[in-house]
Amino acid sequence: MDILLVASAFNSLSQRLYAELSDHGHRVDVVLASQGDDPVRAAVREFRPELIVAPMLRTALPEDVWQEHTCLIVHPGPPGDRGPSSLDWAIAGQAAQWGVTVLQAEAAMDAGAVWAAEPFPVPAVGKSDLYRNEASDAAVTAVLTAVRRYADGTYRPRPQTDGSVKAVWRDYFRQERRRIDWEQDDTETVLSKLRGADSQPGVLDELLGREVFLHGGHPEDRLRGRPGALLAHRAGAVCRATRDGAVWIPELRPRKNSGDPAPFRRPAVSVLAAFSGDDTAKLPEAAVPLELPPDRRTWTDIRYRQHGDVGLLTFSFPGGAMSTDQCRRLLVAYEDALTRPTRVLVLGGTRDFFSNGIHLNVIEAAPDPAGESWANLNAMDDLVEAVLRTTDRLVVAALAGNAAAGGAMLALAADQVWCRTGTALNPHYRRMGLYGSEFWTYSLPRRVGPEQAHRLTTEALPVSAASAARLGLVDRLVTTAPGQFTAEAERLAAGLAAAPDLDRRIAAKAAARARDERERPLDDHRQAELDRMHALFFDPGAPYHALRSAFVRKTPSGSARPLTPLAGDVR
Repeated sequence: MDILLVASAFNSLSQRLYAELSDHGHRVDVVLASQGDDPVRAAVREFRPELIVAPMLRTALPEDVWQEHTCLIVHPGPPGDRGPSSLDWAIAGQAAQWGVTVLQAEAAMDAGAVWAAEPFPVPAVGKSDLYRNEASDAAVTAVLTAVRRYADGTYRPRPQTDGSVKAVWRDYFRQERRRIDWEQDDTETVLSKLRGADSQPGVLDELLGREVFLHGGHPEDRLRGRPGALLAHRAGAVCRATRDGAVWIPELRPRKNSGDPAPFRRPAVSVLAAFSGDDTAKLPEAAVPLELPPDRRTWTDIRYRQHGDVGLLTFSFPGGAMSTDQCRRLLVAYEDALTRPTRVLVLGGTRDFFSNGIHLNVIEAAPDPAGESWANLNAMDDLVEAVLRTTDRLVVAALAGNAAAGGAMLALAADQVWCRTGTALNPHYRRMGLYGSEFWTYSLPRRVGPEQAHRLTTEALPVSAASAARLGLVDRLVTTAPGQFTAEAERLAAGLAAAPDLDRRIAAKAAARARDERERPLDDHRQAELDRMHALFFDPGAPYHALRSAFVRKTPSGSARPLTPLAGDVR
């Protein structure tokens, strides 16, 4: 069936639905609704879809479109729920279970007939994590059900006016409801407010006399101080006291009228430093060991654990972006992990993103974006090279969440890639106007062959976990709920470490690496890639700079069609 996805952004859910619907044999195209109604109308005329699906919309579909075509809206709320802030209300109300509803578009928001609905649990995680995982899993199930029912032609969607559900309108979740009273709110209340706005829109607050949005929140078990006071810093985050404890805040976003020329999310310490000069240097660093005691309840973005012959190096960076500093710290942790007596080393996060490569926000905010791009890329290359050159144990990349660009290549540097079935991969750089590095010219062709490597990097389309496994990008699909992935990966790693042929596999890996090095050294791959990237980074007229700025600042990039292939060219 010909399906047109209409979305305000080609975000994680839109990408996953594109990939999953394509896997089911549908011909799928995408148009962005962020530039007005006319591009949507043009795409409908060009593609002539049998069905229109809207995975994520900030504006209504044009009336003439939904009147003339069947349009299915993916609403992140259970049947009867209406309004623009559904997940915010679910988190604020501490709902144990929520849902996704696929309903037909009509004039009243979220009031159309229901084609499918799917419940999902609500763990104590950030809204963006919830959206990309439990909500995304439910949305895919519901959309595939709705599409199947529509294609069958006999199903009649259930009107919401038949009395089977109670309509509940929930207003836009405004900043007044998110505001933290540092004197009165306890730690759990503060964490709930921070988690409900972790990615967007953040919690508006004041620090050092400037208005900022707080992004993300994690508990701290030992530091204490005057409510609202800044207590310490760690890994770019700041710790702030509550009335009965403290929380870690990884990122801040200056308000647009704050005078900061970079009003977008980035590590908290760097934002405060821009406000206050050396004042943040007076904050003590609350360092913690790489291997935290099991009784600690504190935040750090890189951790190591060991169980027998298995080492687990976990990392979790907001949005999956990895700055120069984060890459360097992860490399130090990786090198430390290599000194431990293990036979299998697992890399990955417990939930959500694996990695999306270099940190475009930090680069955009830098005094010299080209120089910071270069430093960040080389730090990423150093990390990937360390993984590729590990020959004394097996390395597993465990993808609990999505991976893209250099982050996807970091995963492919490992000996095995294990991937949760809800994950989407974007093994390309093209949409940021880049050639790419991270040894992709070595890792990608050795897994999928040169022809597939060329297709993946030039078409620049998302790949579902199932397709990635068929192509050879992924070695094992792990079918678990998001919160169960880590335990399952640990179980599988223990089995790998106990396998009787492990020594043979490690020896074969070392021999293959030596053979590949003789044929073409890794240094040659790296230098050739970096030569191409250097030319792009240091050319002020290269598209990368405009595309990066548009992405970071959330301004139009000039195209309403995010996919390079058009209509019938989509494979």
